[in-house]
Amino acid sequence: MKDQLEILVAEANEGDKRALELVIIEIKDLVYNLSLRMLLYPVDAQDASQEVLVKIVTRLSTFRGESKFRTWVYRIATNYLLTVKKKKSREFAMNFVQYGELIDSGHSETILYTQNKGEQFLLEEEVKVSCTHGMLLCLNETNRMVYILGMILEFNSSEGAEILGITPENFRKQLSRSKEKLRNFLHSKCGLANPDNSCRCNKKIDYLISKKIIDPKSLRFANQKERSIELIEKIDVLEKSAAIFRSTAQFQTPESVVVKMKETLNLL
Repeated sequence: MKDQLEILVAEANEGDKRALELVIIEIKDLVYNLSLRMLLYPVDAQDASQEVLVKIVTRLSTFRGESKFRTWVYRIATNYLLTVKKKKSREFAMNFVQYGELIDSGHSETILYTQNKGEQFLLEEEVKVSCTHGMLLCLNETNRMVYILGMILEFNSSEGAEILGITPENFRKQLSRSKEKLRNFLHSKCGLANPDNSCRCNKKIDYLISKKIIDPKSLRFANQKERSIELIEKIDVLEKSAAIFRSTAQFQTPESVVVKMKETLNLL
């Protein structure tokens, strides 16, 4: 039995422009959040999302219903994101040794930038989300995508393999390697994952501002009502490695991407 989204897809393929617009609205956030986790920078993620959405719409007539429509969407998105090279994410990407040095540097027991508690809480959340997104860039593109699909989005090995066009066994092997790398790194460096570590998000605020890694005047991530740091503190230690990444809120696709899509597809 088709779900409502697949009904909309069928109607869009019959020429219903309103149905096509609704399809875009339904899938835009999953495309944007996948792009953001792969590319770190919202500006890169916006560009990638627009490209992916155009590819999806122009290939919509090829969807045969042999898999779930969202799986088909993820397959197109992953194919694009595994090959695209965005300047900002490429410039920031580090290996785990380099990222560890960044984490170990510039701890401060006080926050000099601001004494306002509300602003400090926002900056602390900005550090946490920026750090976890940046940490994903320590993995190569394929391992990063496997980890996002398997651990953050929680696709099983059959679904993940279908999206990536590999065998379930290969997906499981790559996921195991990626999990081990990130788990070991978090356990050795991150105070959220292991309270014995000295690093805390609030201790990094001034240093990351000074290095222009976060911009207090233009926060990229800290605009959610519930802070993911509080969610992590409620989770059992054994589950924290994956939970640190899963806890990041789902972000809404910027309206500029939607407007541009409508203009591109003559839907306005």
